[in-house]
Formats: sequence, C-alpha cells, structure tokens
Amino acid sequence: MKRQDDNADTEAALYLPVKQFLERRGYEVKGEVRGCDLVARRGEEPPVIVELKLRFNLLLVLQGIDRLAMTERVYLAVPRPERRARGGPLAPERPEIRKLCRRLGLGLMLVGLARKTVQILEEPVPYRPRLAKSRAVRLVDEFSRRIGDANTGGAVGVPLVTAYRQDALRCARALALGGPMRVGALRAAAEVPRAARILQHNVYGWFNRIERGIYALTPEGDRALSRFADAIAALSR
Repeated sequence: MKRQDDNADTEAALYLPVKQFLERRGYEVKGEVRGCDLVARRGEEPPVIVELKLRFNLLLVLQGIDRLAMTERVYLAVPRPERRARGGPLAPERPEIRKLCRRLGLGLMLVGLARKTVQILEEPVPYRPRLAKSRAVRLVDEFSRRIGDANTGGAVGVPLVTAYRQDALRCARALALGGPMRVGALRAAAEVPRAARILQHNVYGWFNRIERGIYALTPEGDRALSRFADAIAALSR
C-alpha cells in the first residue's frame, strides 16, 4: 500500500523534498504545526513556514499572506511544472508570478518531484518597489490629454480611444470639413500641435500625402469618422 507521502497526486508529496532540503541547511522541520504545512527552526532564528500546493493559485497566496502574521520567512512551494505547462498564466516561473511574490514579501520554491529537488526562485524579503518615474509621467500625460471617457474599463476586442487617437480624429475631422490642406493650416484648424508627426507616421492609414506638405483624408479615414462619431462628439464638449 502506498504511503501518502509517496503519492505524487497529493500536496504531501512535496513535504519530504522540502523537509530534506531544509534539514541539509541545519533546520529542524516539523509538519502540520498550528495549521501550517511545514515549520522549520534553526537555533534562535525566526521560524520558517512553507505552504505546499500542487499548483500556484490564489488560495496559496492567501495562505502565505496569512502566515506572514507569524513570521516574515514564509515560502510558497509548488511542483516544477512540466515543460508544456510552463507558459501557462499561473506558471510559477513566469516573471509576473515571481514579481507578485516579491511584492508580497513571500518566498517561492519549485519542487522537482521526480528527483526530489528544491529550487528557491524568490527569497521572502521585504519588497520596496522603485517608482518608474517615466511610466508615471506617461500615465499622467495620457490622462490629462484625453477628453472625456470614451473607453469602458475591462472591455476587450475594441479599439481604445487614446489621446493620440483623439488628436488623429481631430486632424481627420478638419480634413473632412476643409479638404486637403498644408500641415501648418491643419495644425491650426485641428488645434493639434503634433499634427505633423501624426500625418507623417499615419498609424491608422487615415491620411494621404497628395504632394509635399499637403495631406488629404483617405477612405479609411472617412470611415473612421463614422466609427468614432461618439468620440468625436465628445471632443467638442
């Protein structure tokens, strides 16, 4: 009859490899202590808590956060995923998962069940993120330049009405009303200081240079005026 510890389909299969890993580092290890899967002590050091799960999930993260009330040295331990599963959204080796653990101050262990190996991906250390100043500036700039709120948060599969797209729509509307015109005239008519860059890059295919410095609206640009009619109306409010 199989012992529970030998059953690879249970979380208990993770216990022995992690226990042996810590014992080799001088810890005394005991299982199921006050609701914790594994607790380890080394001398007078703060205890180490390891929570075991067969896959990385929200329940495991919540357990880890709860254990931080007892010690700062908390690890989450999951099996090393098979190669075909390493690209999954919750694969423990993904940079986003590792960043989450660092942000929460949780350690992360990968357990190789076949060879009983343990790899520490993240140590449980306090995380102090550095502010990405350039990203913060771009966020505030985008928020400030947008007129109204033409997007529904969480929606997928629909084009976003960004500040850049709003400027492009202003240029398209000016060309629709006034016909082909020079960049300077268009900049003034549309009230878009970056009009030249928008026309030259032509990201959406809405503009056509008919001769040097003179642009006209393409059929795609004309269709955009109908498609984004609500967004254009908001620009006039």
